[in-house]
Amino acid sequence: MPDWLSLLSFGPDGWGDQIARGALVTVALAVSTLPFGLALGFLAALAKNSTEPTLRTAASIYTTVFRGLPELLTLFLIYFGVQILLQKILALFSDQRIEINSFIAGMIALGVVFSAYASEVFLSAFRGIPKGQYEGAEALGLSRLQTMRLVIVPQLIRIALPGLSNLWLVLLKDTALVSVIGIEDILRQAGVAARVTKEAFLFFGVACLLYLIFSIISSIGIARIERWANKGAVR
Repeated sequence: MPDWLSLLSFGPDGWGDQIARGALVTVALAVSTLPFGLALGFLAALAKNSTEPTLRTAASIYTTVFRGLPELLTLFLIYFGVQILLQKILALFSDQRIEINSFIAGMIALGVVFSAYASEVFLSAFRGIPKGQYEGAEALGLSRLQTMRLVIVPQLIRIALPGLSNLWLVLLKDTALVSVIGIEDILRQAGVAARVTKEAFLFFGVACLLYLIFSIISSIGIARIERWANKGAVR
């Protein structure tokens, strides 16, 4: 068996188990972050589209901050900064220490960055829906909630889907950043294997291949979702 095959094999003699676990962690992190980021982004877009000046200002500040900061810096601020802040607050009441789970910190950091960009996609989609849709729903006696659920959101998904698809692929790649706070994702496992075996090209090449495979699978899934979303679209 060639050396590279034995290094990538599963079991005590290879690194296949560690790389597979890293791949699962990467996928789990991306999938967990997606709904969190979408929900925050949708709420931020609603706030920016609101007639209330305070909501618009708060949402604009939120998106400006998290689109302006590097993702890695946001990750450090949430993982280290929030942890220090919570410990100082807790120290006022007891001697106990608190430690933020690195997976949760990574999910929150990636989620807020994703939501800042997603809010702009949702906002553009909101503005792409004619005002006549709202007026027609009001004429039919629909409440605001019913209008949003039955009339606006189905159109919003179709319009926003291409932009959100790109953001999903960016999110998938950005999960590599969490290796710096100790999460055993693909990049961290590949880095450990490369340092131990001195085969950096092999293991980082495998990491590249896995990210490309995830991107290809995502692109196929996104294409199917787009076909489903455009079924009822007027051509």
